[in-house]
Formats: sequence, C-alpha cells, structure tokens
Amino acid sequence: MSKLKNKVSVITGGNSGIGFGIAEAFRNEGAVGAITGRNQETIDQSVKQLGTDFIGIAGDVTRMEDLERIFKETFDKFGKIDTVVVNAGGAVEGSPMAAITDVTENNYDQYMDLNLKSSYFTVQKALPYLNDGASIILIGSSAAHRAAPGMAIYAAAKAAIISLAKGLSLDLLERKIRVNALSPGSIDTPVFGKIVPEEHVEQVKQIWTNLIPVGRMGLPSDIGKAAVFLASDDSTFIVGTEILSDGGMTNISLMK
Repeated sequence: MSKLKNKVSVITGGNSGIGFGIAEAFRNEGAVGAITGRNQETIDQSVKQLGTDFIGIAGDVTRMEDLERIFKETFDKFGKIDTVVVNAGGAVEGSPMAAITDVTENNYDQYMDLNLKSSYFTVQKALPYLNDGASIILIGSSAAHRAAPGMAIYAAAKAAIISLAKGLSLDLLERKIRVNALSPGSIDTPVFGKIVPEEHVEQVKQIWTNLIPVGRMGLPSDIGKAAVFLASDDSTFIVGTEILSDGGMTNISLMK
C-alpha cells in the first residue's frame, strides 16, 4: 500500500488511542514521520510497534516551546513535513468533565487550552516547516454536534475546531495547504477509563453502542483510514470541511 509513500507526517498524541491508530494507518500506506505524547514509556512502546520509519518526541502541546521543538526535530530528521494530524486533546487528567454549576475557571481554561488553543498553535508552529500543498487534519468530535451531560466545554472546543478548518484553509490558500476536520464518534480506546470509574466502563460502552446505527463502537483503525484519505492526493479537492466518522450516530436517528 502506498497512498502516502514518501510523505512525512507529524501526529500529535500519536502514542495511544486514536492517534496511534492514525499512525499505524499512515505507516501501512508508506508514510514516515513522528508521533508525540507526554508519556515517554508509551511513546517508546508505540515507536517499537511502528518500526524504524517513525520517531517519538516527548512534548506537551500546550507549551509553545515544545511545539516548536517537535516540528524542528521532525524536519531535521526527515528534511520536510507533508502532513500534520492535530490529534492531541480530550479529557484533562484530574479535571473531570462537569456541568456548568460545578466548573471552575481553571477547569474551563484547562479544557480550552488542551482542545482548542493547542490545536491553533500546533498549526502555527508547524507552518515554517510544512511543504506547500501540505495537508493538515484537525481531529474534532461528533460531540460538537450533540449535547451530552457535562461535556459543554469540550463540545464547544471541538465545534471551534471544525470552524478552524474553514478559517485556516482560507488563511493558507496561497500555499495550497488544505485544512480539514476529522470528527470521530464513540471510539473504543482507553479514554473511557479516564472519564468513568473502571467498574462502569463496559456499561457505558454499551450505552454508546446502543446509540450507533451501525451497531458497534468505532475503532482507532476506522479513524486511521479516514485520515489516510485526507492526507493523500485522493482528497486534493477537499478543503475546509469536516468528515464525520461516527457510524451514523450524528445524522441517523434510531428513534421509532
């Protein structure tokens, strides 16, 4: 498989979950590049699975100096960057999602910093190293389209990500850099253990599965295949839009 042959990619949060699924799909299609994360142990494990064509760079996407270092190190290693997958985000450890009555200013800032601000500046810090004609994939969420208990801040951040795909594409038209959003639905990853007690994980997964028209939760590989499409030359006429990969959960109702 060679849809991404000779393309150099940076995948933030590529050391686990959806990000690792994207990294595996990219590798399978011939890409090389870098994955990032904050946990050195999981970075090392993931790089070992990906093979010698990927490097791991530890960094925190909410820190500007880390973002600059990530792209410089990748460029120094590979000589170019063709694709950036802005995937790092999600739940903030130690800061549970909550209703507005329980959210503090610090909770709010943590979620917006991780899920919106970091995405914007990941793109900005990548620009000096990106090839003209590059593809930037912002990972959104189906949560941007559906309200769920305690998820208002996260959902608002992801809705803003979808808007960024449009605005940043316009900003970067002269360089023919495409920015699109890829929004997963409910994906079977370890994130469930971070947001609900371990003894309730399977029950919560079943609740979400019951809402998905195709009858199953998504897998990281499902998102990886969609990301390959957006990173490849197959999608050169797709600019500033969103692809929902959620098994129909947003647009198809199961109500009878």
